[in-house]
Parts: sequence; structure tokens; C-alpha cells
Amino acid sequence: MPRIQDDFRRGQLAVAALFFSLGFQYASWASRIPAIKAHLGLSAAEVGLLLMATGVGAVASFPLVAWLMRRLGSRRLSLLSALCLALLLLAMAELPDYPVALLVMCVDGVLVGALNVSMNAQGAALEVRFKRNTMARLHATFSGGSLVAALLASAMNLLTSSVLPHFLVAAGLLLAALVGARPGLLAEDAPAEAAGEPEKTEKEKKKRSWTLPARLTLWLGIAMAFGTITEGAMNDWSSLYLKEVAKASAELAPMGIAVVSVMMVLARLLTDGWRSRWGDGPIVRTGSALAALGLALALLVGGVVPALIGFACVGLGVAAVTPCVYVAAAAQGSDALTLVATMGTVGLLGGPPVIGFVANAAGLVWGMGAVALAALIVSLCATRISWPAAPGRETPEPQLLARAEPAQADAH
Repeated sequence: MPRIQDDFRRGQLAVAALFFSLGFQYASWASRIPAIKAHLGLSAAEVGLLLMATGVGAVASFPLVAWLMRRLGSRRLSLLSALCLALLLLAMAELPDYPVALLVMCVDGVLVGALNVSMNAQGAALEVRFKRNTMARLHATFSGGSLVAALLASAMNLLTSSVLPHFLVAAGLLLAALVGARPGLLAEDAPAEAAGEPEKTEKEKKKRSWTLPARLTLWLGIAMAFGTITEGAMNDWSSLYLKEVAKASAELAPMGIAVVSVMMVLARLLTDGWRSRWGDGPIVRTGSALAALGLALALLVGGVVPALIGFACVGLGVAAVTPCVYVAAAAQGSDALTLVATMGTVGLLGGPPVIGFVANAAGLVWGMGAVALAALIVSLCATRISWPAAPGRETPEPQLLARAEPAQADAH
């Protein structure tokens, strides 16, 4: 038992280093956007397009990442993409012109997509091998990486306004994290079968590949997309809602993001225990319903305090969505995981602008109401998903469309 415990901790720390690295790399360059803007002489619209290029690269990476996952596996792909992301920071520090900047940011999006899929595959494999929940804590380390990057950026700004020294230090820390992570990463991915499922014949597997997995992957992708819409929109619009609708002071308006972020980190530190006790499905269904109801009531009541309480409900409620959906997608194979991760990127990229369009047409209250609706859609999708059994449980939750299975069996 001590040896197994040590192996689990070693693997957990290694995969956590990947999550930390992705959050750290993203926040490192994002924190220097003003300096990059000044260096290249960009307008606000050009900066927006530059940020969009990263999302476009991540979305367009789906076929490439799916192929690389099959060829390299999650261990090698995670190491390769993390290494390239560290080196790409150095290219970002010396961007010669705007077209090159767009290309570099697009490549960054592709690498982010590759690391996002491969590190989540590693996390899912860790849970399967050691029969212990850990995915939510791994996602919490992503936020920790963003926080450390923000602190480093602040410290480097005190020393120099140049981007290159900052990114040299950041790249060095990323490489150190990568070297530390390498020995503990798992050599094999999680099997593409839901935990607890009986062995199937070749005919059954062929039938399943054309029916249930495609439908299940669709529900997982929709849940992921609307979950990331909820997360992204809260980060982008909560401060503006507090300032313009709730009439909060300029000092208090940023507390919207802070409340959501703190609640998400705290919830993710506790979510793995909740998953072991109640299972992934109930956690996602109840949490996303809480997010939708809490935010909707806050919008109806109005005011700063109700808004902050509603935002806290969102952070608490959606914290478990992405970790649990990634685990369920990984159980369906690398292609399903890659597609679901891509749909999450689409939600994160496209959600906030859509909320902006709604707010522009009908007002910010209706825009935030659309966020509550997105959380409700996640809860509804969760009722249609076949969730893997929690480690230590005898059987998984009922399968998708399980009620139809007896009739199908009788037909045969």
C-alpha cells in the first residue's frame, strides 16, 4: 500500500505540473498584452483579433491533435506540447510585426489544444489506474499557475519594462516544471471503455461505435461547451454587471471575478471527495442547477450583495463540470476527448461575444440571464450522460438511454 500511495502521489504531482504549466504559460503572455500592444503599435481591434487567433488555433487543432494522440499517446504529446509552449514564449518576446504575431498566437492555440487534451488524458488515466479521484484538484492547479504567473509578471514589471527578461524567466520555470514532471507521467492512457462495463463481443463493439458513443460524445460536448460559456462569460462580464447594473464602486467591481475564481478553486479542492461520495453525475447536475438558480435569483433581486452571492453560486456550481466531463470523455477514447475539449474551447471563445451581443440588444441583465440559461443547459445535458463509476463504487450510473435497452434486448 505505501508503494501504491507513493506512485499515485508521484503521478498526481507530475500531471499537476502540466496543468500548472498551461495556466502559467497562458497568464504569462496575457499579463504582457499591454507591452505587446505598445511594441507593435496595435489598436484595440487588432489586439482583439490577436487574442482571437489563439482561440482559432485551438479550435482548428482538433484533427491534428486527434491524430497525434493516436500516434504519440498522451505522455509524449503532453511533453512535446509543453516544451513548445515554453519556447514559444521567447518568440512572443521578440515579435517583429503584426502578421508574425498572428501566426505565433495561432500556433500557441494549437499547442494549448494539444496540451489541454493530453494532460486531461493523463489525469483520467491516473484515476483509472489508482482508482482514486483527482481530476478536480488537477484543474485547481491550472488556476494556481495563473496566479503565480500574475505575481511573477508584477514582480518583473518592477524590475524592467522589457518583455524578454520576463519571458526568459517564465520559460525557465516552465522547463523546470517539465523536467520534474517527466518521470512521473503515465506511459499508457485510460482505456476507452466506461468503468464497470462488461466485455463486449466484436459485433456489439461495432454497433456501439455507430450509435451510443457518437450520441454520448455529443451530449458531453454540449455540456462542456455550455460549461465553458458559463465560466468565460463570468470572467468577462461580471465586473461590468456590478459597475453598470448593480452600481458598485470602481473598487468593488473587480470583486465579481475574484468571488467566482475563489469559489471555483475552493470547490475544485473539495470536488474529488464529493465525487467519491455521490458520483460525477449528481455533482454536475446539482452544481450546474445551483449556478443557474443562484444567478437567476440574483438578477431578479438586483443589487451588489445579491449579485456577489449569485456569482459565488456560479463558481461553486460549475467548478466540477469540466473535470467530470473530461473524465467521462476520456473513457470513450482519445478522439472523443479531443472533440469534447475542442467544443469546450469553442464555448470559451464564442460564449462571451454572444453574451455581448445579447447584452447589446436587450441589456446586460438579459445577457447575464443567458449565462444562467447556459448553466441550466449543462444540468439538463448531465441527465443524458453515461457517467463513469466513481472509484470504489460497484457499478456505474445508468447508461445513456438505459430505459430503451430492455426493449432492444427483447427485440433480439
